[in-house]
Amino acid sequence: MAAFNLTPSDPSTFILLGIPGLEAAHIWISIPFSMFYIIGLFGNFMLLFVVGKEETLHKPMYLLLCMLALTDIGTSTSVVPKALCIFWFNFKGITVAGCLTQMFFLHAVSIMQSAVLVTMAFDRYVAICSPLRYTTILTNARIAKLGLVGLIRAVFFILPLPLLLSRQPFCANHIIPHTYCEHIAVAKISCGDTTVNRTYSLVMAFLVIGLDLTLVALSYGLIIRAVLKISSKKAYLKALNTCTAHICVMMTSFTLFFFSTLTHRYGQHITPHIHIILANLFFLIPPMLNPIIYGVKTKELHDKVIKYICRR
Repeated sequence: MAAFNLTPSDPSTFILLGIPGLEAAHIWISIPFSMFYIIGLFGNFMLLFVVGKEETLHKPMYLLLCMLALTDIGTSTSVVPKALCIFWFNFKGITVAGCLTQMFFLHAVSIMQSAVLVTMAFDRYVAICSPLRYTTILTNARIAKLGLVGLIRAVFFILPLPLLLSRQPFCANHIIPHTYCEHIAVAKISCGDTTVNRTYSLVMAFLVIGLDLTLVALSYGLIIRAVLKISSKKAYLKALNTCTAHICVMMTSFTLFFFSTLTHRYGQHITPHIHIILANLFFLIPPMLNPIIYGVKTKELHDKVIKYICRR
């Protein structure tokens, strides 16, 4: 197989190594990577298509699902195509501008996804705790405005990361031991002082994700309090069932995020390829599972999807 090698001294280019230590297994690793990616794309595009075609699904909850699907497509597509180019064609080069652009979109879409999950928790809170006011509190226009606020927040918090790194000097070493331009991995190869970069990224990550998790916990605390007051067992189970899909998505997304982030920063005794595989799974597993979870747990959406799949 032809190798597209670039000299590490090229000042305009970084070299992404893929998964160091597992180079011989790159082709085999690419099989589950590509399968997860294709399944995720199919599921999320199917969700977008069905919601777009069915006027009965033009509701706040499904608009939020479309936003989640778009962020899933964005995060996986920011990472997987380049990783597959490394695995299949040994094409490891990426321009500095391309690297910083990938970093921006990858992290911005991740922060946007966190905002969508918070809004979905609020949606479930209103649906259970104030069902009679649901249609007046959460309209499609209001959900769109919340989505815009989430987008502006993501750009505001993430834009400083590539801007700060673009001012850093990169000396002889342009080799990034990763499949994509992760912020800390790029900062490590700078020969300048990256204290500000590292501090900002750490504070920003835990501030934003910590705030979002607090809001989600608050929403579910109020939901649990309301559910416990329900005397009818049937209504009690129905109320809990409406939250099941969102809880599953939350657990999948945030568990992988924190495990990947903490092992990358503090797991010095964990081998590098474990860090990289975990980081990639964070961008592969949730986008693949999210449409499946909502397709199975949301009856109205499930019925519409089956209708289109079984149409002759």
